[in-house]
Amino acid sequence: MNAFAERGWDVTVLTAPRETFLSSTGGDVMLERRIHPAVRVERVPVSVPAFSSDMSAWSRARARHPELWAAADWRHDLIRFPERAYGRWRPALESAASRVHANRPVSLAMGTANPHVDFIPGWSLSNAAGVPYVMDYRDSWRLDVFSGRTLHSDRSRVGRWERRLMSGASEIWFVNESIAQWQRERSPLAADRIRVVANGFDEYDAPLRVPVRTGRTGLRFGYIGTVSDAVPIAELLEGWRIARERSGELRAAELVIHGYLGHFGATGAAAEALARAERDGVRFVGPVSKAAIGEVYAGLDALVLALGTGRYVTSGKVYEYAATGIPIVAVHEPSNAATDVLLGSPACCAVRSLAPEEIADALVRTGDMAQTQTAAERTAAQHWAAGYSRSAQLAPRIDALTALATGRGTAQ
Repeated sequence: MNAFAERGWDVTVLTAPRETFLSSTGGDVMLERRIHPAVRVERVPVSVPAFSSDMSAWSRARARHPELWAAADWRHDLIRFPERAYGRWRPALESAASRVHANRPVSLAMGTANPHVDFIPGWSLSNAAGVPYVMDYRDSWRLDVFSGRTLHSDRSRVGRWERRLMSGASEIWFVNESIAQWQRERSPLAADRIRVVANGFDEYDAPLRVPVRTGRTGLRFGYIGTVSDAVPIAELLEGWRIARERSGELRAAELVIHGYLGHFGATGAAAEALARAERDGVRFVGPVSKAAIGEVYAGLDALVLALGTGRYVTSGKVYEYAATGIPIVAVHEPSNAATDVLLGSPACCAVRSLAPEEIADALVRTGDMAQTQTAAERTAAQHWAAGYSRSAQLAPRIDALTALATGRGTAQ
């Protein structure tokens, strides 16, 4: 929304209360401070009991039978909108959108998933007042991007709601071409309005274009991102152990893991694996604010892009990694959509498979690149990635939507 505000748009954002994020998925307070001063933020109350981790606040029934309680509670969502945990937010979002429009007539609405109930304000304003709206999907609602499995059929409530929402949308955005094409094949009537708008990278106080680190006593590899169940963390750590056995350079190196353990604070096997790997020079340091991310990159010599398997998987982190110019070891299946992003990068070593031995080989090759990369080579890699900035991704869409909202054209 900052990009729209910088172009002179009058922007109002509907979002959940801060406490909702802080108590469930986590929040980035430093990044919150970067919201453009002209952007109005409307906090729409929402109760998501499924993410409540304070057991002292649970009812006796929930504490005794959590699975049964959850199954019964989900009905509060599904009767309003077919999305567990979030469907109950629909009435409040519709009311908030109507109130905003009454005070300041809306000329364009945009909803960013997930949750997919975020599409409701635009759809509602379109029905009530003819307001054009954009569905910023990122990933697909009906596609498991890791397995490629269809999650919801055309005839399901999700399928029917998706058609309803897409039928009136001016534009429908997806994060990469693989997902966009999957959706075009299943939504032919909306195909001409589907666009690819990649995540891209943002820069804040500390620039992402960091110089080659000097005065180092050993190489420092870094992973930045959520350590979810989909990330091949066990394979990575085993590959790291083997690489240290094979390479004297890596024997003196360390691997630093930045990020959350799981999307909702879950730890489990990943935490145990990271704890065991400490003897192999692995450190887990927790999350870092995006606003200060440039400072973290400045202290690294190589980056580890570990992603879940799936031809539809890109990850927003790949663009930020590329922007730094730091050598990247791509620890994901070659079929991942991230491979298309890094194709042609002068600073990337990709694994041939997720076998630990193959990962070890790629880590050694990346270590060699990090050891010898010159300032000119770093600059060349940064220049190659410049087109992936978020502003470069958004500029043509904002141009088209400005024309649409002002009646000077249709979205192209």
